[in-house]
Amino acid sequence: MGKSVAQKLIDSHLVSGEPVQGKEVNIRIDQTITQDATGTMAYLQFEAMGVPRVKTELSVSYVDHNTLQYGGFENADDHRFLQTLASKYGIYFSKPGNGICHQVHLERFGKPGKTMLGSDSHTPTGGGIGMLAIGAGGLDVAVALGGGPFNLVYPKVVKVDLKGKLKPWVSAKDIILELLRKMTVKGGVGKVIEYGGEGVASLSVPERATITNMGAELGATSSVFPSDEVTKEFLAAQGREADWIELKADEDARYDETIEINLSKLEPMIAKPHMPDQVCKVSEIEGMKVDQVCVGSCTNSSYRDLMLVSEVFHKGDFKVHPDVSMTISPGSKQVLDMMALNKGLSHLIEAGARILEATCGPCIGNGQSPPSGGVSLRTFNRNFEGRSGTKDGKVFLCSPEVAVAAAIYGVITDPRKLGKFPKVKAPAKFLIDDSMVVAPAKDPSKVSISRGPNIKELPKQGSLPETLKGKVLIKLGDNITTDHITPAGTWLKYRSNVPKYSESVFSQIDARFHEKAKAAGGGFVVGGENYGQGSSREHAALCPMYLGIKAIIAKSFARIHKDNLVNFGILPLTFENAADYDSIDDGDEFEMPNLRQALTGESVTVRNVTKGREIRLKHGYSPRQVETILAGGTLNYTTAAR
Repeated sequence: MGKSVAQKLIDSHLVSGEPVQGKEVNIRIDQTITQDATGTMAYLQFEAMGVPRVKTELSVSYVDHNTLQYGGFENADDHRFLQTLASKYGIYFSKPGNGICHQVHLERFGKPGKTMLGSDSHTPTGGGIGMLAIGAGGLDVAVALGGGPFNLVYPKVVKVDLKGKLKPWVSAKDIILELLRKMTVKGGVGKVIEYGGEGVASLSVPERATITNMGAELGATSSVFPSDEVTKEFLAAQGREADWIELKADEDARYDETIEINLSKLEPMIAKPHMPDQVCKVSEIEGMKVDQVCVGSCTNSSYRDLMLVSEVFHKGDFKVHPDVSMTISPGSKQVLDMMALNKGLSHLIEAGARILEATCGPCIGNGQSPPSGGVSLRTFNRNFEGRSGTKDGKVFLCSPEVAVAAAIYGVITDPRKLGKFPKVKAPAKFLIDDSMVVAPAKDPSKVSISRGPNIKELPKQGSLPETLKGKVLIKLGDNITTDHITPAGTWLKYRSNVPKYSESVFSQIDARFHEKAKAAGGGFVVGGENYGQGSSREHAALCPMYLGIKAIIAKSFARIHKDNLVNFGILPLTFENAADYDSIDDGDEFEMPNLRQALTGESVTVRNVTKGREIRLKHGYSPRQVETILAGGTLNYTTAAR
């Protein structure tokens, strides 16, 4: 039986384990990426392992989240720490302003056929050039930096069969929004999404990357396109044709599921607040007043995307509507340079758009928060409630085509009403300037790592006790995101200061949660479906651990967050009977006896002392994960193994 692209990538990197669905396997990691919001902690964890030099083929540390060194010394100190540590341990450092990690890595470093682990949930962007790129917690990345394999459950592979060709004013963003409509934000859990069919050849690498980037919103392990002549052309334009290899599925490859999307019949789509799968046709909600339009982020900030917006304004002699605030966030310095060279930048400025730095910025709530109750159209990947920085902001996700139409008319508008579609030709050669990527030191002994006062010691967890006791500190509903648990925005400057960052835990839901948790000596959290979706931010596990959270009991978990909880010695457990969720209230006293012995089986019993009843829970851990939990987390487990 033939293999899919995903299976070829996994099997060629297999270190141990059986390539059977549902079984845990270990794979070799070729490349890693980090960004400043998660990288500081990842590198503190790497240091704690005592490895003198990274053992990957290539590792890059990016600063793209908190590039503005505002409100004090914290961000600037962290950037200096990241640069000096990278220099000492053999990691390339991408300076603030060089661009968003996913866009820059696609342009300058990603290679077809390679594996990549990143401490950012949108790492699967690399699947746009035929990589197996997976988002993970920083501790998993630290292990990979030290030469350790990455553990994952061998996934199902879903083929998305693309038929036909996109019509004018319909783009790659509409493809992934349509898939989110079909599969939902939980539909990709335990799966790799692989794109095939005749429609693939009509999509450029930046368009493919838009699709694989937002595969993270499906909950998928990764998303991948084949590496073909289109990939080769893109790499050649980047001066990297030697990095190309052909990678395609065998003709007799079998898939666990096939979803067909007819590109010829697709029309402009939009995701309504407050979830990326709340998708409808733009034509269904036309006329809604718009207050803000933001184009950019790691999803839609390529040269193609931004030049398209610029050309719409220029060719139609349009301006930004007087009632709309519009911003542009380029994905990289390369994009910004080429926009300036081709007058795209001046056309945007003349139209009334504001040009921001090549950074994540508004996507994570760092600037450009919409007005109270305002409607914001964004070409971003997430529209979770409050993520924009405005609690009651109404954030819609859309393509650059839909965004520019709204910016012009001041209301949500089908872009097909703009007339003739302005085609943007991909450059035969991109401008190559890697001067803002700093190579590691040749002699690491001469490098001293700089540590500011905001960089605190890494919190540690003891081994798992025989019995866990405590109160249910909070009961939550479905789709609790990592932004609910530890918000981004201005809180991110405390990313290397866990005691301070822990004050943010569930602050959007209960501002006093951290005080209650400390007063109670820790306890339990109860959640609904898809607990922990969203960012790979391991602080959403690390900060609760610091507050003494012992276990999270939910109906289901998002993959990365569940792994992060195990990494930090918190038990993620699911109900055997989902109806038991309804029997629990805030403040109930819980007790889990004989826990170490129970984990050798498949289920755990929790006694609700308050209600006088027992609840059966499943853990679903692999033998390695059981050992990790018993040790108190991955750092303890890895250090002991050494």
